[in-house]
Amino acid sequence: MEYIKRHMEDLVLELTQSYAAILLTGPRQAGKTTLLRSLLERENIGRSFVSLDNLEDRELAKTDPPTFLQRYPPPVLIDEVQYAPELFTYIKIHIDEHYRPGDFWMSGSQIYRAMKGVQESLAGRVALLCLPPLSQREIIGAPNAHFTTDFDRLLQEQRQIEPVSISELYTRIWRGSMPGVINGMFPNRKIFYSSYISTYLARDVKDISGDIDALDFLKFIRAAAARCAQILNYKSLADDAEIDVTTAKKWLNILETLGIVFLLHPYSNNVLKRTIRTPKLYFYDTGLVCHLTRWSTPESVEIGNMNGALLENFVISEITKGYQNAGLEPYLYFYRDRDGNEIDVVMEYDGKLYPLEIKKTSLPDKRITNAFNVIDKFPLQRGTGAVLCTARQFSAFDKDNLIVPVWMV
Repeated sequence: MEYIKRHMEDLVLELTQSYAAILLTGPRQAGKTTLLRSLLERENIGRSFVSLDNLEDRELAKTDPPTFLQRYPPPVLIDEVQYAPELFTYIKIHIDEHYRPGDFWMSGSQIYRAMKGVQESLAGRVALLCLPPLSQREIIGAPNAHFTTDFDRLLQEQRQIEPVSISELYTRIWRGSMPGVINGMFPNRKIFYSSYISTYLARDVKDISGDIDALDFLKFIRAAAARCAQILNYKSLADDAEIDVTTAKKWLNILETLGIVFLLHPYSNNVLKRTIRTPKLYFYDTGLVCHLTRWSTPESVEIGNMNGALLENFVISEITKGYQNAGLEPYLYFYRDRDGNEIDVVMEYDGKLYPLEIKKTSLPDKRITNAFNVIDKFPLQRGTGAVLCTARQFSAFDKDNLIVPVWMV
């Protein structure tokens, strides 16, 4: 199948010049191994490859790390490294004794376990990167650019990206962003997602949490998907999944650990006394949400009762992916207070707050931007805001409030 160039490639190669170890984490099937093996083939330096999915190599790595590193000396790519955290100490020793940039490339699907081992053994010696599923910019071959409301940059990007209709936009939302679906390796999308969920239930979920009922967890993840882009209510989620609140919190943490979901936290500080404190729930891949919530076609998604929530989830996940692909932390929040004021997204960078509203409309009303006025009460200065919507063209209400088509994100 045709390889889809990942925006993180250049960053990996750049960091290889200065860090002895690079750890690429992220959910299964997001393309971590494919990315690193593609770079390995282009490196032409004789880097070896080993996957700890292989039980013999895994056993050797766990029981005799020095011999493992003799069998697979650096430069080496170690796949699924989280299965042998015993390796990290010996990698640290090797780096300290023979520091060479680029000696160790590693990938790991279980983000928490991999990070925990690194924090304990390789702190300060490893570059940590998180690869999400494909971004829309990667899929269409557009250059990577984490989202900002810079007018001149958006004006230039409008000329580089082909506009799409609302129907095509919802096709993208429904299809999702997993490389195996996008590149045609798995043409039957329904079977792919069914197998994807079963793989997590059979392998990673049980590996993290021990004994767990697969049907109960499937019911839980379906209930979570139905609440994408909503304020997280653990009691309601637990009731729908027919489990207790403690279990709901534990299982949601598992989904975070595996890179399936992420939480958007509310913006607050000591000045803002009336803001709510509960986060909102989002999935990295809207295709998985559509599968779990049983939307069988893009047309049903577009006219269905989740179309607004799925559009919001899509936009926020795309913004998040753009930052992650650039190796940056996405400082994204939402705002809601007890007086009814609400802003879908508040981006913070360079000492300013940039408010965003997400709407399923081709002709947004300027009154939407009235919600941005609440930022005037914040300690930080307000930056340029934007309404992200289904408009065909990039434009503006005025110099402080832009109209940005979702296909540009």
